[in-house]
Amino acid sequence: MVDETADSNRWDADDYDGNHSFVAEYGTDVLERLEAMADERILDLGCGTGHLTARIAATGATAVGVDSAAEMIERAREAHPETQFVRADARTMSFDAPFDAVFSNAALHWIPDEEQDATLRSVRDALRPGGRFVAELGGTGNVERIVEATLAELESRGYDAESPWYFPSVGEYAGRLEDHGLEVRFARLFDRPTELEAGEDGLRNWLEMFGDSLFEPVPADEQAAVIGAVEDRLEASLYDRDEETWTADYRRLRFRAVRL
Repeated sequence: MVDETADSNRWDADDYDGNHSFVAEYGTDVLERLEAMADERILDLGCGTGHLTARIAATGATAVGVDSAAEMIERAREAHPETQFVRADARTMSFDAPFDAVFSNAALHWIPDEEQDATLRSVRDALRPGGRFVAELGGTGNVERIVEATLAELESRGYDAESPWYFPSVGEYAGRLEDHGLEVRFARLFDRPTELEAGEDGLRNWLEMFGDSLFEPVPADEQAAVIGAVEDRLEASLYDRDEETWTADYRRLRFRAVRL
C-alpha cells in the first residue's frame, strides 16, 4: 500500500498477506465509514493486494484499486480477477471518469510531507463535486517507540537514517485537505495498540517488511544483528513474554472529507 515515492521499500506480497494481514483486517472499520453503495464508482488508493477493493466491489459498487507497487498489483489481479486494478502514482494519477468516493487505508503515510499536496490535488481531481474521501493513515506519534529505538540503535552504530513515514496531526491534515477543496466532516486521532503476527518474530517481521529504508545504510550481513538489538531495546515495553506477542504502538488518523 504505497506510493511511487516509497519505492525503496521492497514489497513481498506473500509475506504481506501471510504475516501482516492485520493491515486489511483493521481496514474493516474504515470501510464501514465509506458506506459504499451499489450504483457508485469508488477508487481504492494504495490498494495493496486488493482485499479491501474486492470488499468494496462486493457491495455492487464499481471498484478500482490503485497502487504503485508492481508486486501488489500483480497479486491483487491474481486474487481478485473480477476487480479492476491499475498501477499508478497517487501524485499524478488521472481517470477518464470521476469517482463518487476515494478510499484509502494505511497508505497515505508512505507519501512524504512534500508530496502530500500533489496527492491531495490528484484525489480532488478524481472526485465528482460532492464526492467523499474516506481514509485512515498513521497519525502523529504512530509507532513512535519503534522508530525511536531503531534510529537510536542505528546512530549508536554510526549509521545515519530517518523515518520514511509522514504521520500528521488532525489539525495539520485537516488544513491540508481543506486547502485542496476537501471539506472535513469527520476527523479523529486515536491510539490503536496492534498485536503483531508470528509470535516472538512479530517485530522482526514487521521491521523487515516495512523498514527497508531505515536499514538501507546497513550491510546485509549486519541487519539481523541490528534488528536483534532493536528488539532488546523494546522488549520491556512492547513484548509480552507470557503470550509471546509483540504489540506495536500504533496511532491512527481517520477522516471523512467531501469535495466542494
